[in-house]
Amino acid sequence: MTASPHVVVVGAGTLGMCTALNLVEQGARVTVLEAQSIASGSSGRSVGVVGSQLTDPFEILLRVHSLRRFRQWEGEGLRFNHIGYLRLARTQAQIALFARSVEIQVEAGLRSRLVRANELRQLVPHINPDGLEGGLFGPDNGFLDPYEMCNFLAGIVRANGGEIRQYRKLLGVERRAAGYRVETSHGMMDADAVVNAGGAWAPQVAALFGQRLHIWPERHEAVVIHLDEPLGYTMPMVMDLVNGEGSGLNFRHEKPGELIAEIHKVKSIAPEDPDNYNDQCEEQSKVDLAELLLERVPDLPGARLGRGWAGLYPVTADHRPFVGPIDASEPALVTAAGAGGYGIQLAPVIGQIAADWVLQGAPVSVPGSQCLAPSAERNVPDH
Repeated sequence: MTASPHVVVVGAGTLGMCTALNLVEQGARVTVLEAQSIASGSSGRSVGVVGSQLTDPFEILLRVHSLRRFRQWEGEGLRFNHIGYLRLARTQAQIALFARSVEIQVEAGLRSRLVRANELRQLVPHINPDGLEGGLFGPDNGFLDPYEMCNFLAGIVRANGGEIRQYRKLLGVERRAAGYRVETSHGMMDADAVVNAGGAWAPQVAALFGQRLHIWPERHEAVVIHLDEPLGYTMPMVMDLVNGEGSGLNFRHEKPGELIAEIHKVKSIAPEDPDNYNDQCEEQSKVDLAELLLERVPDLPGARLGRGWAGLYPVTADHRPFVGPIDASEPALVTAAGAGGYGIQLAPVIGQIAADWVLQGAPVSVPGSQCLAPSAERNVPDH
């Protein structure tokens, strides 16, 4: 590849923008193609949580890389709300996993601590601790506005000479001796490499290149909770889900007198069509959410459900993102997609790994991340 390759990044969500940023920082010429507007897909519908309270060492490592970048961007003006993140444990086995997570995080320079059941109300005075053994708490975790994040990164990409072309849909592609000629809704363009960061549309993008990408656009819903009066404290992000076990309920502070809750177990028997799905919260989901909230935080002052919306989680069969080439014989076509509900918090490190694949031919900057490549063993149907 040339010293200053021209890379086309398809998709202007968080993964696409982080990839574009990492590429321009390393001297590549970058054009981002976005079929709609910046952050118009899953990114703009996310609740924007960034947390490191997980139990898998590799998943924590990925977030160490991401959080380093978030700190940098925060210093450059990106707003980040450090409300903390509390993951709930229902069993002693989960508490044991949490204790190991604390060790891994502290060793990596992150703040995290175990919280026993009788201490939960010190963090969330309204929580009902019945049935809980405790939790894992990271005081520095929090949330950001993904739309703001994408536009913040777009400003840096443009300042570094990158181009972002909105309302430019990818229509076709032709392989050339040294890369690709891509056809867009506004003309043709030559590229030395292409990154597919199309989110829920990534399988459609892959198909234009004759590739099969197994990503399942899974429906998820979020709802605003209005309170009669502001709480006397800032509600951290509270998550009742550990490695697939738990109710899936999660909620967090949004602003005084307002929380946001998300339902992680929306019933979806078929992949959603990203071009034609119901982007409003279904009434049954609100009923289910109300029941879970009454169980876990029964005494919120005058809590009532407000507007809701739905978005899509692009998920893979093993629920880890695809970052790398699908076909080793075609290294200039790199996928960066399928991060599910963790796309916002993993975007900085996914962008870093994707740029490595494009410019170095391997993920040299993140140890162990070769396992994220969409190999034949991983790129399989989810259902």
